[in-house]
Formats: sequence, C-alpha cells, structure tokens
Amino acid sequence: MIALDPLVRDLDGEAVLLRDAGPIARVELPGGVPVWAVTHHEEARRLLTDPRLVKDIGEWGAWTRGEVPADWPLIGLANPGRSMLTVDGAEHRRLRAKVAQALSPRRVEALRPGIERITERLLDELTARADAEEAAGAPRPVDLKAAFAYPLPMGVVAELMGIDEADLPRLQELYDAFFSTQTPPDRVLAVLGELAELFGRVVEEKRKNPGDDLTSALLTAEDGGEPLTVEEVVNTLQLMIAAGHETTISLIVNTVRALLNHPEQLALVLFGEVPWETAVEETLRRYSPTSHVLIRFAREDVEIGGSVIPRGEALITSYSAIGIDTTRHGADAEAFDITRTTPIRHMSFGHGPHICPGAPLSRLEAGIALPALFQRFPDMALAVPDSELRNKPAVTQNDLYDLPVFLRSPVGSSLESP
Repeated sequence: MIALDPLVRDLDGEAVLLRDAGPIARVELPGGVPVWAVTHHEEARRLLTDPRLVKDIGEWGAWTRGEVPADWPLIGLANPGRSMLTVDGAEHRRLRAKVAQALSPRRVEALRPGIERITERLLDELTARADAEEAAGAPRPVDLKAAFAYPLPMGVVAELMGIDEADLPRLQELYDAFFSTQTPPDRVLAVLGELAELFGRVVEEKRKNPGDDLTSALLTAEDGGEPLTVEEVVNTLQLMIAAGHETTISLIVNTVRALLNHPEQLALVLFGEVPWETAVEETLRRYSPTSHVLIRFAREDVEIGGSVIPRGEALITSYSAIGIDTTRHGADAEAFDITRTTPIRHMSFGHGPHICPGAPLSRLEAGIALPALFQRFPDMALAVPDSELRNKPAVTQNDLYDLPVFLRSPVGSSLESP
C-alpha cells in the first residue's frame, strides 16, 4: 500500500510511484484511511463512467462502520453536502443542469472584460512596484502567487457569484484550512460551518436582491424541473469555488513555473511559434492543478486492470499519475514539452458525467492572464532555485506556498527569436 504524504514533499516522485504501481493501486490517505486509486488514463476513463461507482458516501463501508471520523481533515471533500458532486443519475442531471444553465457560454464569455480589467489592474500594480524598485536600484522578489495568481480568480469569483470583495481574505483562509491535511480535528467542522454560514449569507442576499450573477441564476433558473433548495445552492457555491478558484490559481502558477524552467519553450510562446493554449494544455497534463480527486464508492464489486475494487470500498482519481501515463503520452510523458508531437489529450478536468463545468472559465482566465503577464514582464525569472519551491500540505492539490520571482531578470533578457 502506498501512503500519500500529507506534507506533499515530493509530488512528482509520488506520481511516478503511483503510475508504476498502476493502473489500480492501493493507497492510504492521511489519517490512515485506505482507498483505491486509479492511475492510468484508459482505466480512469472507464471507471469515471462506470455506474457501479457512485458518489453516495452511504455506500462507503468504512464510513458507515465509523472507521472514518466526522472530523477527518478531508471530510469536506469526501462528504461536502448535497450538491451535484455527491449525487448521481437523475438527481445529478437535475443539479448539473441548473449549474450549466447558470454557467452558460454566454455568461462565461461575458466575464472576459472583467477578467481583462482585473488582469490589467494587477499588472499595473506590479509594474509600479517594479519601476519604483528599479529606480531605487533595489529590485526585490515578488510572490507572484499572492500578487497575481490568487487575486485574479478570486476577483472573478466575486464578480461571477456576487460575493462581497470584503469576504475574499477570509475565504482564502477558510479554503486553505479546508484543503490542508494539517487542520486540527477540532477546527475541521468549524471551518465547514463557517463556509456554510458565509455562503448562506450570500444566497439570502441574492434571494432578496437578485442580480446578474451565478448565485441569482442558480436561485431563479427555470427549466421546467424542481428548483434548487437553498442548501443545494449553498453547497454548489462552496463546491464551485473550491474546485474552480484553486484550480485556476495553480494553473497560472504551474504554467509560469514550467515556462521559466524551460526558457527555450517560453521563447517559442513569446515569439508566436507555439500558441499559449498549447502551453496551458501541456501544463494541465503534466502539472495537473488537482493531484487527486476524492471520492467514489463501489456499489458492487468492480473489476478493472486485473484488480477488483470490492463493494463498499472507495476510489480516488490520481490525476498527477494519469498525466504521466506512458501508455497514453509516450515514453517521455514525464517531460514538460509544448512541442510534443502526440496530441495533448489529458483529463485534468475530469471525465464523464462529473466533468468540471468550470473548465471553460479556468481556461479563459489562464488564456487572458498568462499572455498579458509575459507581455509586461518577458524577462521574468525565478528568484529561488526550483528545488526550493514547496507544495502546501494538501494531498488533493498541486499547490505551492508561493512563487518568488524577479519581475525583471537582474541579468536582463537572454531570449532570442527562434
């Protein structure tokens, strides 16, 4: 059995270990909770569409027997309340239809000007800082995650869902605790309760004063079916922010990190030889923002890859391992390569009925933010060796503590047109 490191000290090494043990591996989650993990691409595609694997935690033998405590650090991901994440079949289709209606292509595209405004504002702030430090002859590293990658998607979330920007700093603290394996047991339920209370206030305000936002759309969407309950709307908002903003933060951070570590590939993008979309998709494949997705439960025995997932046991999807599956991506699957000849067909946003509905928004944000960032700062450089960068203790996320960079490389640009 492979024990997932709760401190996430070597995510790449762990992904290789899981892949090589696959396509199905027995793993242990933090807290000593045993589950199965699917680690290869084709097997994941099959399992993510298998109706015998369901989202109802009542099918999990370890849960019903009391072997998984209610204050388990990852319980908010395994049992986040009634939403499209935790139901299947007709109920899933009902809840997902409401989200799809509220997060329509029109609504996503309508966010483009707002994303561009937030991006330009953040870049103006970074430019002013860089100019001042340059004038003083004292350039200092900036944490690009805190100054750019985090506030951009959270600003978009505030606009999309109608959340007061004053609540965003507290939301960051709560979600840090929500994902962390280090949150003390006596804080787990308190964090979940405060998140529910915060989103409850948002929903109540939008019930009284609806606007042109996703929360109001969820409350008023009409498709001839049963409307969402307040609890379902609250849980859906909590889920979408947990799955959406964290993914986008990591996607931006991981793309910048990968390109700065591969200056020859960055040059290809900057000079238009390779489109930004390709760089984003290769990052999604190689450095999936979500390392493991919790959790599905076997309603009956499921045979796959020469193993059997017994009835009542749990399955996680290990996207970090799936992204380097050599049977799918070739012998060089572990390499970050935006020029690879094989199509970059990954599944970092999931597959099947539960595929992430926010994927188009995440791609839109990254597609706006990254070109604008490197247009302003084409000479940007890491301020520390890559080996010193550290992941946060969240086994489900590929999430760095910070990304220190020099906005303008102290040695100047060495890029030449390829």
